[in-house]
Amino acid sequence: MNNQIQDYSLKWDLDVLFAGGSSSSEFQNYIESLERDIKKFDDLINTIGQHSLKELSIWKDILDRWQDLLCRLGEAESFISCLTAQNMRDMGAQGLIGRLSIIETMYSAVLKKLDQIFFQMNEYEWRNMLDSTKFSSISFPLEERRQRMSELLTLESENLASDLAIDGYHAWGDMYSSIVSRITIPFSEDRRTHQLSVGQAMNKLDSTDRTIRQEVFHSLNDAWQREEDLIASILNHLSGFRLSLYRHRGWDSPLKEPLDNNRISEETLFTMWEVIDQNKESLLKFLERKAELLGVKKLTWSDVYAPISKKEISITYDEAVSTLLYRLQRFDPELADFAKEAFKERWIEAENRPEKRGGAFCTYFPDSKQSRIFTTFSGTSSVVSMLAHELGHAYHQYVMRNLPKLVQSCGMSLAETASTFTELIVSDAAIAEATSKQKTLLLEEKIRQAVSSLIGMQARFLFETRFYNERKMGFVSVKRLKELTVQAQQEAFSDSLSEYHPWLWASRHHYYITQVPFYNFPYTFGYLFSTGLYKRSMDDGFTFFNKYVNLLQDTGNMQAEKLAQKYLNVDLTSPEFWQSGIDLIKKDIDDFLELTE
Repeated sequence: MNNQIQDYSLKWDLDVLFAGGSSSSEFQNYIESLERDIKKFDDLINTIGQHSLKELSIWKDILDRWQDLLCRLGEAESFISCLTAQNMRDMGAQGLIGRLSIIETMYSAVLKKLDQIFFQMNEYEWRNMLDSTKFSSISFPLEERRQRMSELLTLESENLASDLAIDGYHAWGDMYSSIVSRITIPFSEDRRTHQLSVGQAMNKLDSTDRTIRQEVFHSLNDAWQREEDLIASILNHLSGFRLSLYRHRGWDSPLKEPLDNNRISEETLFTMWEVIDQNKESLLKFLERKAELLGVKKLTWSDVYAPISKKEISITYDEAVSTLLYRLQRFDPELADFAKEAFKERWIEAENRPEKRGGAFCTYFPDSKQSRIFTTFSGTSSVVSMLAHELGHAYHQYVMRNLPKLVQSCGMSLAETASTFTELIVSDAAIAEATSKQKTLLLEEKIRQAVSSLIGMQARFLFETRFYNERKMGFVSVKRLKELTVQAQQEAFSDSLSEYHPWLWASRHHYYITQVPFYNFPYTFGYLFSTGLYKRSMDDGFTFFNKYVNLLQDTGNMQAEKLAQKYLNVDLTSPEFWQSGIDLIKKDIDDFLELTE
């Protein structure tokens, strides 16, 4: 492999978007202008009754302004999320969260008025608008909004719920972030005790040294235990708010909102879970073999997602980036060129600093048509796959950048398509060029991702489903939260571990993101959907990539089932497609078992 190593920045460039960080006068002007234009948009919506609903010119003005506001609001949200992620103790950024929350509520109130107008239009007026060539490209999200209006409360009630959520519902989510930001984890290294952030400590769980993993795992659990009462209150209040709102809307299931948001049916979701359950034997064989290789009878929770290598394999950031670009180039030059541009323009934040939040994400700036990727580089080879995953998200947003803003938003399940697909490209390229010993390590890393996406996420899904069922009857205690968590893990992993994670409910930020309920099954859907898509790319060869790009561009324009039918000619409510993805994973497991006999 002939990589050209160069200096890649570990820090992203936010100043090119808004100079000055959380004290940026440019950003202040931006959100003030946004606020003024939302008020003007409100005035326009209030005068709609003075116009004939048959006049397409008035609708063009409304829909153009709406998409412009949506674009600028997304820009502001992404900037603030980057500020808070890079420094959780940035009080200026925390203040901007509150300011933006008020603006978002204003915007939401205006949008509810518009939705009500959509709902009240007679069929002739509605068809007249949608059948116009000016609006045909955004007809799907408009139809979707009109349908959902029939399932909501009155305009006044929905606006009241949104207003109360600012200092109630969303404030609880903000409090969780504040708690995590002040937690420090002691860690001894080089005869000194360091105080690690939660994100830094979680990176240590990737260590090849089992003693370090267990030490950090239990230190993290000690920290969660100290905060468990308060975090349990937050989780109960967040779910309580959702359930109360659902009850008033007449929604029976807490799955309704996440299924609607992800544009998939309940039948599709449970078909996917059934196929996973029917194929767990291979995954369990992998876990058994991994335990043998680590010299233990059964894996603990801190072993499941750790490497099997006894030797710490270190890699520089420049090596990781060059390796990634080389592997993407071999699959598709266009995708590689996009990734090169992202690194050149400093879209990636990877520096290891104590004040950063944990995890990784990609966020899109729709007004600037740029993305930003956040992670913390730990010096391990797994960063290559992680960067590939987040660059896949960025590429997905890139190919949608010139579409109308209303069809750039896809459900999280489909948002995971390009990310997992790109990750598979990179991991398989590495495996193909590896020696036998390296191949074993790389296969283990790849299968580890399957374990996380299939049964790790299933454990979270089972916990959250059962938690909501019990929350309907009242406050769920800390003791019961831990019991539900462990029971879900035992079921998902078929009781194959010797130690579980009783504080998983407290340690996963996903449960506390107020905009996204059930932030678990979309990862499983995205992983298996992408694996099935990857299998199709292997069958179709060089003719596949154009179809792949077209599929990505349509992810915001139809239900997942229709997308799969259109581009892959498969039925997601039947097990065959899901099984095709599982079969690829089983092949990897068979290869791993053969190599480690």
